[in-house]
Amino acid sequence: MIGIISAMHDELAELLEILQDKKTINLGNRTYYTGNITNQKVVIVFSKWGKVAAAITTTELISRFHVSQIIFSGVAGAINPQLNIGDIVYGTSLIQHDMDASPLFPKFEIPLLGKSTIKTTDDDKLLDCVQEFNQQYYDYISPKEAQQFNIDKPKVIKGLIASGDEFINSDIKLKQLQNDIPNLQCVEMEGAAVAQVCEEYKIPFSIIRIISDKADHSAHIDFPAFTKLVASKYAKGILENYCS
Repeated sequence: MIGIISAMHDELAELLEILQDKKTINLGNRTYYTGNITNQKVVIVFSKWGKVAAAITTTELISRFHVSQIIFSGVAGAINPQLNIGDIVYGTSLIQHDMDASPLFPKFEIPLLGKSTIKTTDDDKLLDCVQEFNQQYYDYISPKEAQQFNIDKPKVIKGLIASGDEFINSDIKLKQLQNDIPNLQCVEMEGAAVAQVCEEYKIPFSIIRIISDKADHSAHIDFPAFTKLVASKYAKGILENYCS
C-alpha cells in the first residue's frame, strides 16, 4: 500500500475523486481515505500544515496502515530564482531550515541523527511520470488556467527542498535562505519532517513540489489561488499514471 500525503485538501482533491472502493477512517483529527487508484492500493491523507502535523500523519501511516512507501505531493515557494509558478521540483533531499541546536550541534544538523539533509528514495518510475506529465501538460491544465498564472513551458528540476514552520513571504527571508543554503530549490512546511520519520522507520519516501509562488512579498496572493485552481491537477496527472 502506498501512502500519499498532502498538507491541504486542495492539493489532492482531484486525486481523491478517482479513488475507487473508498473508505474513510478518522484518527487524530485527520481523515484517512483508503482505496484503489487503478489496481494500486493507496491511503490518502491531508496532514495539515507544519512539521509536527506532518510527522504525526507519517507515523500513523507507517504504524497503523503499514504502508510500503510514502509520496508527498503539494505546493512550495521558489527559492531558486530560475523557478517560476507552475514548475515542478522533484526532491532529492530535504533540510529543516529552522533547525538550529548550535553550539551543541552545527546549524541545520538534526540532533542525534548526525546529518542535516535526508535523501529521498531514487524512484525512476515516479520521475518518469513527472516528466511525462510535463510533456503532456496541456492535457491536464487548460491554456486559460496556465495564462492566469503566467505559466509557459513549465520546468522539472531535481534538487534540495527546505522545510520549516514558517510561511516564507518576504524578500529578506528569501535572500537569507538563498545565502544560508546553497543549491536550495524551494521551501515548504512539511517535507523534511516526513523524510526524517521515513528515514528512522526505513520507509521509502519521495516528494513532488509544485511551485505556487516566489516566496516573496506577493506569496500570500499567488499561493491560495494556485493551490485551489491548479495544484490538485498536477497530483492527479502524475500519481494516477504512477499507480497504473
